[in-house]
Amino acid sequence: MSASTDKRALITGASSGIGKATALAFANAGINVALVSRTYEKLAAVAEQARASGVEAKPYALDLAEIDQVKDKIGAIAADFGPIDILVNNAGIGYTATLRDTPLSDWQRVIDLNLTSVLQCILGILPMMRDRRSGIIINVVSIAGQQVFPGWGAYCVSKFGLMALSKTLAAEERERGIRVTAICPGSVNTPIWDTDTVKADFDRSAMLTPEIVAQSILQTALLPEQAVIEELTLLASAGIL
Repeated sequence: MSASTDKRALITGASSGIGKATALAFANAGINVALVSRTYEKLAAVAEQARASGVEAKPYALDLAEIDQVKDKIGAIAADFGPIDILVNNAGIGYTATLRDTPLSDWQRVIDLNLTSVLQCILGILPMMRDRRSGIIINVVSIAGQQVFPGWGAYCVSKFGLMALSKTLAAEERERGIRVTAICPGSVNTPIWDTDTVKADFDRSAMLTPEIVAQSILQTALLPEQAVIEELTLLASAGIL
């Protein structure tokens, strides 16, 4: 483990995939981590792994689909864990269907989780970052926030919205010392491909790994405060999106 940075991060979707890999990468770099996801037991296991690196790590079970509660609960987590220097908005849902075949309830679910819940997480943390005139917000968007894919309509719309949210937030908050990064990975070999809302058949062995994405997030978070990567596209060298 490197020397402690005394920084504190909050990571959503931290029980598996990119979120888990990011939590462990942060811990190994000496960053204390507040871990957020729906399932406490999985979070607790990740927190135990993180604490093995000598940092503080606490699990917080929270269902981000409960949109009207997210802002206040994220704020309460930050109040309990301590001032958040780094917010990583990673949680989200994959979804495949043509726009014509997407029920309104599914559309709203995707928008709520991939876009609105991110805004609510940001609003729960932003006041303390403004007070300290410091902080970095890293939104895990997707290559689908830069280009569209047939059959992924609702997902692409949510991710394009998240890209716009990231860019607008960056423009609004940079004068207050708050940095915002949109990281756009291509296909990543995570459990999202095993969920019942995603029907796709790709060569997962050629995809990015969660650990590679996590290292990019870590390096972005550790940049000097005088610098920011506002948009980062990360693709597998094998050529698969």
